[in-house]
Amino acid sequence: MFTGIIEKTGTVKEVFSRDGNKTFWISSPLSSCLKTDQSLSHNGVCLTVEETREDMHRVTAIRETLLKSNLDNWEAGTLVNLEKCMLLHSRFDGHIVQGHVDCTAECTQARSNEGSHEFRFSFDPVYKNLVVEKGSICLNGISLTIFNISLNEFTVAIIPYTYENTNMNRIKKGHKANVEFDLIGKYINRINSNQKKPSI
Repeated sequence: MFTGIIEKTGTVKEVFSRDGNKTFWISSPLSSCLKTDQSLSHNGVCLTVEETREDMHRVTAIRETLLKSNLDNWEAGTLVNLEKCMLLHSRFDGHIVQGHVDCTAECTQARSNEGSHEFRFSFDPVYKNLVVEKGSICLNGISLTIFNISLNEFTVAIIPYTYENTNMNRIKKGHKANVEFDLIGKYINRINSNQKKPSI
C-alpha cells in the first residue's frame, strides 16, 4: 500500500525481455537500502525487488502489467518515480494507492500557469464514473487532485516542487502516464453496478 507521495526518482539502466516479461535494472538513491522481496512503487506500479547491487535494484514486470501501464516503453535513461510502502504509524499525506495501475492516460496539453504546471489527459471513457471533480487520482505514482473534467479528459495542476522532483517535468503532449483511480470510488462504483432494480 502506498500514499502517492514520491520519495525519489530512479533511472533505468538496463532492460531485458524474456517470455513476454521485462526485467529492469534501476539506479536510485533508494536502491542501497532496499531488500529482496520488498515492494516498491515504480511510476505507480507495485513491483517486487528481486536483487540489489550497490546503487541499483532489479524488478520484473509481467505481461499483464506491461499491457496496462507505460512500462513497456521504458528504455535505458527513462526516469522513474519511486515510493516505498507506507508505514501504519506514519502520516497519510496523499491518498490510498495500491500500486495496481488501471490504464494509461495520454497527455493532450502541458503548460505553465503562473507558477504551477497544468497537464490535461485523455482516458478511456469506460472509467468516467471513477473521475470526479476535485477527486483524487494517481498519475505515475503521484497523488493528485483532478479538475475541469469532461467525458474523457481531466486536468491536474502540479506545484513547482513536484514538477522538479518527479518525472512530470518530462511529460509532453502525446506522452502516456500510468493511472490508478481512487480505490474507494472503485468499490462504490462496483456496488452500484451490482444493485438490482426491485421487482414490481
